[in-house]
Amino acid sequence: MRIEQLLAFLAVAETGNFGQAARKCGVTQSTISRQIQSLEADLGVPLFHRTAQAKLTLGGERLLPRVRKICQEWQNATQELADLIAGKQPELCVAAIPSVCAHYLPPVLQKFCSAYPDVQLRVTALGSDRALKVLRDGLVDVAIVMNNRMLTASPEMVVDVLYNEPIQVLMAANHPLAQHDTVPWLELVNYPQVMFKDGYGMQRLVQEWFSRQGVSPQMVIELNTLDAFRGVVRQGELIAILPQSALIEAMTDSTLAVRAIANLPGSLSSTNHPLGKVSTSEVSLTRQVVLVTTQDRLQIPPIQHFCQLVRQGERATFQNLSFALSA
Repeated sequence: MRIEQLLAFLAVAETGNFGQAARKCGVTQSTISRQIQSLEADLGVPLFHRTAQAKLTLGGERLLPRVRKICQEWQNATQELADLIAGKQPELCVAAIPSVCAHYLPPVLQKFCSAYPDVQLRVTALGSDRALKVLRDGLVDVAIVMNNRMLTASPEMVVDVLYNEPIQVLMAANHPLAQHDTVPWLELVNYPQVMFKDGYGMQRLVQEWFSRQGVSPQMVIELNTLDAFRGVVRQGELIAILPQSALIEAMTDSTLAVRAIANLPGSLSSTNHPLGKVSTSEVSLTRQVVLVTTQDRLQIPPIQHFCQLVRQGERATFQNLSFALSA
């Protein structure tokens, strides 16, 4: 049974005439006749009395209300798909890590809303792992996260590198580590740490770094907002290892201090490291932030435009961030 057969049946039932039904469907009368005959053969029951006027048989009368519903649903579905392809989707959902929501996305969001005022833009701050999960589950259209190749390896995933940024240490202004311009990594083990909650890529990244050196960080508190990190660290000896873009407000806070971390000894050979196997005498500790969506979503104009804006905004945004960090 095909939708063309059902549309032909509905046209004949509504017009009472094969010729009028053919004109309504934009086909020949012989085509309509073949569609009806084929449908009757599939169902094993005649649907029309072949008289001067095509009248429904008992079987046709029983079938008509069902066919009306099926054809209406088909029309709704095709219209929704046509609207989707034309960019008439009701909303666009984005999941992004907190530092991206705070500093990277605002100019992008403003430009997108100007270009697509009828599309409701929904942005949620989530940890990297959680954001990638909801993307795979179809709950969001785009994720802007810390790279995790284990979660983005599927063929349908499209991954664009946006930037790499150094990881630094946040502490109170009078903290013992504030005496260093660059904190030796072994010193970090001596102080309790505040970390992002499970599901945030930074927690996994920090734990991997320490694990490679055969030591464990003193995790005492898990948080998920940058305001909370600053508030807790300000109180005493707690420290937090965070990406540079998460430390912009802390740079201008006289009660806080931010310091670079000395390179780790030896080499990193994790497949999750953005540069693969590298010598830490040559590179700083960094994280890689990426834009992730799926191949099919990139065919939808609003999503495609949003991703283009994110890529185009990369250079200007990080020139501004660099200025803010150096001021």
